[in-house]
Amino acid sequence: MTEMSYLDGNMLDGPLRELFAVDLSAATGRCQSCGMVGPMAALHVFSHAPGLVARCPACAEVMLRLVRAPDRAWLDLRGTTFLQVPMPAQQPFPRPL
Repeated sequence: MTEMSYLDGNMLDGPLRELFAVDLSAATGRCQSCGMVGPMAALHVFSHAPGLVARCPACAEVMLRLVRAPDRAWLDLRGTTFLQVPMPAQQPFPRPL
């Protein structure tokens, strides 16, 4: 059996920082409940809770929750099966040494 080498989660810092630095309203997501695929900008967002709750425009199930505190934020995407983010064309990830 061969051992696969791995890097620790700190390696994700650069790629995730690049990903979350884009305008997510142009991203496409799929609702876990009904399967509808559409832009995040089409979600119905409610701000009456302690944070923001974004619901699917087709079935009204929760796709995203965002709660912000002065020193941190919580992002819950359990109602979204994927989030496709448009990225500029360039090398996607640095290769490990």
